[in-house]
Amino acid sequence: MKSLLNGFGRTLTIVFFVAVLVWGMVLIILPQLTMLERAATAPKRQLDSSIALSLRRDARTCVSVLDAYAVNPAENGASNTGLSIPSVSGMALPSPSGMAVPSSSTMTGPKAKASADAVNRPYILQCDRASTHKQLVREDSVEKLWLDEAYEVETLSVDAADPIAVQKQTAENIALIADDLYLQMKQAEAAAFPYTTGNFGKLFAARLIPLSPAQKDIEDAKLSKQLYGLIGLRFERDGQIYERIGLVTLTRTISFALMATTLALLLCYPVAYKVALASTPERAVWLFMGLVIPYAIVELMRVYAWTTIVDNQGLLNGVLTGLGMIADPIQFKRMPATVFVVIVYTYVLFMVFPIFNVMSTLDKNQIEAAKDLGASTVRTHRRIIIPHSKPGIAVGCIATFMLAAGAFSVPRIISRGLQSEWFSQTIYNKFFESENSNVGAAYSFTYTLVCFVIVGLFMWLMRTRLKDFARVQ
Repeated sequence: MKSLLNGFGRTLTIVFFVAVLVWGMVLIILPQLTMLERAATAPKRQLDSSIALSLRRDARTCVSVLDAYAVNPAENGASNTGLSIPSVSGMALPSPSGMAVPSSSTMTGPKAKASADAVNRPYILQCDRASTHKQLVREDSVEKLWLDEAYEVETLSVDAADPIAVQKQTAENIALIADDLYLQMKQAEAAAFPYTTGNFGKLFAARLIPLSPAQKDIEDAKLSKQLYGLIGLRFERDGQIYERIGLVTLTRTISFALMATTLALLLCYPVAYKVALASTPERAVWLFMGLVIPYAIVELMRVYAWTTIVDNQGLLNGVLTGLGMIADPIQFKRMPATVFVVIVYTYVLFMVFPIFNVMSTLDKNQIEAAKDLGASTVRTHRRIIIPHSKPGIAVGCIATFMLAAGAFSVPRIISRGLQSEWFSQTIYNKFFESENSNVGAAYSFTYTLVCFVIVGLFMWLMRTRLKDFARVQ
């Protein structure tokens, strides 16, 4: 602190600390707090009030559709295209080119028979869903609970066999009940504690894995499944196999990221040593140009370029086939090692540069002195070069690990869904595919904590401190 005040003065020092504080708040603390808040909030669609609101909308839409049908029942009943499905917001999807509800003339089953026997009206999705006997969302361990039973309301549902007027009246009654319930539930939910740990529990939830006896024997023989069983991620109950799929994906991704980081270190350490200590300045420039020039291309383009190498008809299979070494293409897209190689290629500079920057500050006279005293090459690296380069190795490993753990484009593009997904893909699917952002936020926040713990453990094992990173220019 004194050195900052002496070097920059009080004004610049204050500006520096304010800038650091704003940077930390805007880019680190606030996003994580926002993610934590979303992770600790129950999804709106699972709230009882949302279920009541959905019921009210279905009932009112049912009434609207029945009104439209009642205007000209003969024409509507004779139509083979049926009535279009009105959405929740009241917008109807066009029929017949859109998603049309089959009419009674094209439907099969008891609903079609009841409709045909009564008034010959088409099947209406919202009328079928308009029932107060609707299941509420509860934890898996809790028995099923129904709306009418939980809130002691009349059990009503729209019966297609009833006359149109009766169906409309029933739907209107259901809408009134749902409206009253919605207001009560909103007040109760506003007064209740808003946060829950249920979203985090999804990560640890065990899911049933349907397997035939033959397939079960094959899965049990796999080493990965045996390891999952040893650490409690896979178990058998009542003859059925259960897996904690969220934790399995998390564990697999962390393992893959650690292996990719190890591979990058093994490849990049010799390169950094060659450039920093074992080459003339002129040769070092050319070596670094060979590393940097490919990174002038956008990362996504470089990843896509790898698909032309590892495809079944790609460069690698073409060369092996031309040399007569293989008859059928090798399925590189199905190999996790392919993803490791592409990740290392994509993030290699994040490993090379920190190690090179620290290694280049080593006095070469120490290496010469060690050789003069009879030290072997291995001992010179173990006793002199590696201890001096530890801050650069730590920074390179941390940067590569965090990038590999959060990699999304590489595993998605290279594997094309032919390999097990990485945890970053799972988080993406929770946010954008299943529209379950609360669970996705819980996954994301937990993943961040796990990565921070691994980074802290690595720094402890490497005996490095934050101030040691200042040596990495």
